[in-house]
Amino acid sequence: MGNVEYSQDARKALTGYVLGLADDCLVLGQRVAEWLGHAPAMELDIACSNLSLDLIGQAQFYYEYAGELENAGRSADDLAFMRDEHEYRNHLLVEQLNGDFGKTIVRHYLFSQFSLLRSNGLAKSNDPKIAAIAQKSVRELEYHVKFSADWVRRLALGTEEGHSRIQTAIDDLWSFTSELFNDVEQESALFSAGLAVAPSMFEEEWCSQVNSLFAEAGIKIPEHATLITKGRMAGHHTEHLGHLLAEMQFLQRAYPGLAW
Repeated sequence: MGNVEYSQDARKALTGYVLGLADDCLVLGQRVAEWLGHAPAMELDIACSNLSLDLIGQAQFYYEYAGELENAGRSADDLAFMRDEHEYRNHLLVEQLNGDFGKTIVRHYLFSQFSLLRSNGLAKSNDPKIAAIAQKSVRELEYHVKFSADWVRRLALGTEEGHSRIQTAIDDLWSFTSELFNDVEQESALFSAGLAVAPSMFEEEWCSQVNSLFAEAGIKIPEHATLITKGRMAGHHTEHLGHLLAEMQFLQRAYPGLAW
């Protein structure tokens, strides 16, 4: 796979974009990994392990490419574990606390549905490395969507308690969904060049898929939620990301250069 030559400005913008893709995967992967040994059933413990491994594997590929684009000598581990909170470009949705298993499943469904649409778009990227990573990710994300959608149905339609918890999860998380489709100015040149995909392109399809599932499960979308549209590109995060990074980055910062 040949390297593509980019101008300095294009390389900088693309590095930031790829870091955002990696950060989304790493942060959500870490959140799902928090269920290992604590999931409601052994089968779900194994499933969470697989979901987390998929996401962290995707993150590694994107971090490696971001390091190559940046060309500053930073490895995938450096980019994952040696940056501060304000340098992360993940969407706010993925950093939200797990809560109960119903909330974890709702968060995973909302983001996986978006990530699948985005990866399908990136699979046609004019950057061959982004396209290759996205193509590999699509099959994994198709399973993530199916798994989480099935559990939304099972919990919401199973018992009154399950339905109540899924509805509460939607009410808590919906504010963070609008940011997924915010086209940021810093990435506009990448969209025009066919290197990245404008997330606003997927909003209609995402809404259609989500509305269909929620209607089937008897879940109502909040009508008066305060929608958060900006966060990742400005370095703004909820209070939860700092706590997650402190735990996730401890070993690498305590023992710099540590390798497994």
